[in-house]
This record gives sequence, C-alpha cells and structure tokens, in this order.
Amino acid sequence: MKIEVLFPEYCNLFADSSNVKYLQQCLPLAEFIFTNYLSEPAFVTEKVDLIYIGAMTEDMQERVIKKLMPYKDCIKKLIEDNVTFLVTSNAIEIFGDYIENEDGSRIEALGIFNFYAKRDMMNRFNCLFRGTFEDMTIVGFKTQFTFAYSEDFKHPFIKVDKGTGMNPDTGTEGIHYKNFFGTYVIGPLLTLNPYFTRYLLKTIGVEDPKLAFEDVIIDAYDRRLKEFLDPKCNYY
Repeated sequence: MKIEVLFPEYCNLFADSSNVKYLQQCLPLAEFIFTNYLSEPAFVTEKVDLIYIGAMTEDMQERVIKKLMPYKDCIKKLIEDNVTFLVTSNAIEIFGDYIENEDGSRIEALGIFNFYAKRDMMNRFNCLFRGTFEDMTIVGFKTQFTFAYSEDFKHPFIKVDKGTGMNPDTGTEGIHYKNFFGTYVIGPLLTLNPYFTRYLLKTIGVEDPKLAFEDVIIDAYDRRLKEFLDPKCNYY
C-alpha cells in the first residue's frame, strides 16, 4: 500500500501534518512517499492508494497550482478511478475553479470542482465545527481567510450542525466525490475523528482497520463530542 504526501515541506500549517503521522501509526507496513515541491508526483507514474495534501500559505497556493496544472488530467482520472484523496484546509481551493483576491484579480485553479474561493486577508475567520457524514459526527476547527462559493455545491461532504459551511449561507462543508474528501475542517481531522479515520482506511483497501491508540483516541473523541454537544458551547 502506497500513500503519497504532496509537498510536506510547505503544506504543513495548523499541525495538519499530524494527519499523516497518525496514518503512519495506523499503517506501519504501508509505504509513505513524501513528494517535495521540486519532484514529479509519484501518482504520475506509480499506483498510489491515497494522496494527501494539507494547509499552506496563500503564496504557496499559487505555486502548488502551477506545479499541479500539468497533471490536471491525471488527477481527474485518478479521482474518477476511485483513488482516495484527503485534502484539508485551504488546499481544497486548489481543486476549484479559481481563487479571487480582494482587488478582484483571480488565480486560476485546477477547475476539477465547480466552486471558487474569495479571500479577505484582513479578516481571519475562526470557529468550532460539528457536522454529520453518513452516520458519523465530525468535529474539528476552522481557521481561514476565505469562503467558498458555488451556484450548486453538487458534492457536499459534511452536513453542518454547528459552525459554518463552505460560506456562512451554506449548510454543507467540503467536497465528497467518489473517494475524494476535501474539507476546510482541521484539527487534525483524522486524530479528532477516529470513526471517519476507520472509514477512510476502508476506502484504501484496509479490510479490518486497526486504529493506533484506539481506546485513547475514541475516549478523547467522546469527551470532545460531549463538549461540542453542550448547549453552552460557543462555536464562534
């Protein structure tokens, strides 16, 4: 089993690199490929089971888009072929149509999904987050300078219960299409949500997933969920 981590030297904000560290604990026999920015992605020439990319600076977003643009068709095919993608925080914006700056200028993105992001660099938005995916409650945090917009978010990931979706007027968060999972939610996502982590492991072919430190991580999830369900919990 191969898991490719794209550009870890740059795409590592908000401690979301811990998603990968936790996967390494859960999958000690898997091969992890850490693709640096100057290298060709392994997914171009090798079969990989999971591709991960996390949060980065706004300047790096533009560079990553330029880096991945020649592989746009390859990425589309991998998604259609049910290769699993986990994309967290502002990395999700790379897969939209464009990113709009405050002055109206646009950074063209990969255009794989029909949405765009709009920046407001003078105002960072933060909130706690709670929502549902299938029969699972997803918890986490959001911190971002952008909101995402679309005429129709055709492939929602999480139904929002508390906190904010792709923008304040949208009741869904993230993109879920086939085995592509993209979300602004951080935390890190996998360590905060053990049941989703188990679900994700099944999508990459692990028949009987074993979570690292399972008792501890589920206990922590239960405690956090109890806190997030408290009516007194302030999400903003």
